[in-house]
Amino acid sequence: MLRATKIVATIGPASSDLDTLTRMILAGVDVVRLNFSHGSAQDHIDRATLIREAAAKCGREVAIMADLQGPKIRVGKFEHGKVQLEKGASFILDADCPLGNAEKVGLDYKQLPRDLKAADVLLLNDGLIVLVVDRVIGNAIHTTVKIGGELSNNKGINRQGGGLTAPALSAKDMEDIKTAMSFQADYLAVSFPKNATDMVMARQLANIAGEAYHHKPLMIAKIERAEAIPALQEILDASDGIMVARGDLAVEVGNAAVPALQKRMIKMARASSKLAITATQMMESMIFNAVPTRAEVSDVANAVLDGTDAVMTSAETATGKYPVETVETMASVCLEAEKYENYKLDADFLNITFNRIDESIAYGALFTAYHLRVNAIVALTESGSTALWMSRHNIDIPIYALTPSKATERKTALFRNVQPFEMAQTTDREEVLKAAQDLLLARGVVKKGDRIVVTWGEPMGQTGGTNALKIMTIGEY
Repeated sequence: MLRATKIVATIGPASSDLDTLTRMILAGVDVVRLNFSHGSAQDHIDRATLIREAAAKCGREVAIMADLQGPKIRVGKFEHGKVQLEKGASFILDADCPLGNAEKVGLDYKQLPRDLKAADVLLLNDGLIVLVVDRVIGNAIHTTVKIGGELSNNKGINRQGGGLTAPALSAKDMEDIKTAMSFQADYLAVSFPKNATDMVMARQLANIAGEAYHHKPLMIAKIERAEAIPALQEILDASDGIMVARGDLAVEVGNAAVPALQKRMIKMARASSKLAITATQMMESMIFNAVPTRAEVSDVANAVLDGTDAVMTSAETATGKYPVETVETMASVCLEAEKYENYKLDADFLNITFNRIDESIAYGALFTAYHLRVNAIVALTESGSTALWMSRHNIDIPIYALTPSKATERKTALFRNVQPFEMAQTTDREEVLKAAQDLLLARGVVKKGDRIVVTWGEPMGQTGGTNALKIMTIGEY
């Protein structure tokens, strides 16, 4: 059974050797995430080269996602590396403090005092420590510890309910975009966007940086701020997809609000013909354990049933003890969850309207394939758009994107229920259709006598919209 839900895996010290990465790809990784919050520019360039080498060794293409750090608002460093904060104690966040102690600590985001007022609630270290602001004096934020605990160097700070003014793109992010485009990252994930403008700016910077390589990445907006929720549709319109980044989002809006938001965001993304990735702590216990908890298995399965394009690992594969086992487990959970999906394509199509010929062909292919119960849907595509539209609707028939573009092959690796293959295309329609048949036979995904639905654009060999559909029987060429 082909797995429809894709796996995005973060690599780091635990997975940055050729053998481990190769085994991860063979286990089911479709997209490899480079976390630009850690490592130097050269580290990421070297890892990108390693990813391409490992993928070639596996005989397939995987996409690379460059994930920008964004405006991480953190405490500074402590004299002894950490302190213990007690409930009811006073504690100061001081932008002018060079080295922290049990009474105060510095800030890497010096403008934080301007954003706060008395009674604001600050959540540190992913919400494990809670401070209530008493007053702000100059560059010093005086607080009372509501929930204490151990606070160590460079832990993150969120304001409950959001509202911090830090821009989505820092100077570091702008340099990192240049680095990512130097190795033609297929996806660029933007951290903490608040509105469409943040995504438009990031796309412009990426397109400029990629111009020398004739490369334009697809843009993923990481939904992490409370302010992004009311602006979700405009952010979707300005992006190619979203990441449900449940860590920082949960800190800002509260843990209880996140499951419903996850379902809403995935539904909105699919309705807008955009991609959705579900992330954060999906297999967290596998950082140290060879098997996940049952709650984690249910979490991954529910994301699959929500219709997410991909589920993502973070520390599990970047620094954990069991990176390969994590991918294997996640892949098996996805497959099991997909067996129980309820496919009702007719209901899904009741209120669809479209103005483009290529979009209507994509939907026509789905409808035909569903009712004829064909064995595969094949999109001969230059950009991947037809395959994307097809993948927005649940159907238990595999979709194959055959493209002459290696960049499109990599990008479509993230699309739910789409398996991409590189295939040269000529101006001769019959020649191309025979080549498609032969490729699918060689890959073992169809056999003689199977029926497939094929879409393409005419005239053949030219970039343009899909405008043709054919029902084929394998073996007729």
